[in-house]
Amino acid sequence: MSSDVSAAQDKRNLHYIIRSGLAGGVAGCLAKTVVAPLDRVKILFQASNPDFQKYAGTWSGAFRAGSEIYQTSGARGLFQGHSVTLLRIFPYAAIKYMAYDQVHHYLMPTRHKETNLRRFLAGSLSGMISVFFTYPLEVFRVRLAFHTKYTGKANNSLLGSFQQIYHEQATDISRPTVNASHYFDRYPLLKFYRGFSATLIGMIPYAGVSFLSWGYLRARFIPPPNDAKIQSTPVADLAIGAVSGGIAQTASYPFEVIRRRMQVGGITQPDRWLRWGETVRAIWVPSGWRGFYVGLSIGYLKVIPMTAVSFTVWQGGKRFLGV
Repeated sequence: MSSDVSAAQDKRNLHYIIRSGLAGGVAGCLAKTVVAPLDRVKILFQASNPDFQKYAGTWSGAFRAGSEIYQTSGARGLFQGHSVTLLRIFPYAAIKYMAYDQVHHYLMPTRHKETNLRRFLAGSLSGMISVFFTYPLEVFRVRLAFHTKYTGKANNSLLGSFQQIYHEQATDISRPTVNASHYFDRYPLLKFYRGFSATLIGMIPYAGVSFLSWGYLRARFIPPPNDAKIQSTPVADLAIGAVSGGIAQTASYPFEVIRRRMQVGGITQPDRWLRWGETVRAIWVPSGWRGFYVGLSIGYLKVIPMTAVSFTVWQGGKRFLGV
């Protein structure tokens, strides 16, 4: 009983929370850096950038797209928008893992109270909390990654992207039902939340399934910490993280495609606030259900190592920092 109380006090301690967040932030940055080139290619495919649609759908196409980016812009082109990614991912990952530790403690203070439903809820809530606080930086990152010669608006800087989004105006309203301009002019901050609803809803299956898989597999294959026969190792963390990432990506991928389309809406249709219905139709009509899974193979290639590295570094960082 006393050990449970001391553990609870420790997890509520500010030093614990800060160290947990620091471990998560570093884990997120390292994981994103490993897969940054694939991330940019995937965004170009998901958002239907005309320069790269001829490559969409296969792993070989992803490598050819990456090769074209490299030949055109060098290694810097493969990491276009990555500085904004790091600015976003550190607070995003820090808040996500920190929130997960806290929510996990309140929902599952002991291993006996761990259930798959509670694991899912803890993951979903932590993901939603982190998205709420860091979403505008995600829009900046996607915009920077989307710019190519086709867009003709290569604002390859955080300040340039901010100015472009903030000054986007309705230019041609041909349909009386379109009134997004009024809201954009009255509430400019809304421009930085394009696709937020799709992201928030998509985060429920992504973070929920990711942490559910992580918690279930660890409980299944790794014994409690007081069992000295088998201990968690980086290899075990990598393997469990990889499986968790693959399952989560499959469950949430259609939402990711939808939100990418919404996020680049200021470039493709600056006079519109793209809604769920028209975004879904724009994907479904030309491509059917396959349109919601364009770039999924690249998603696996990206998310599996990214999630594996992220969970592993997070666990390693917590061990190093004594949490």
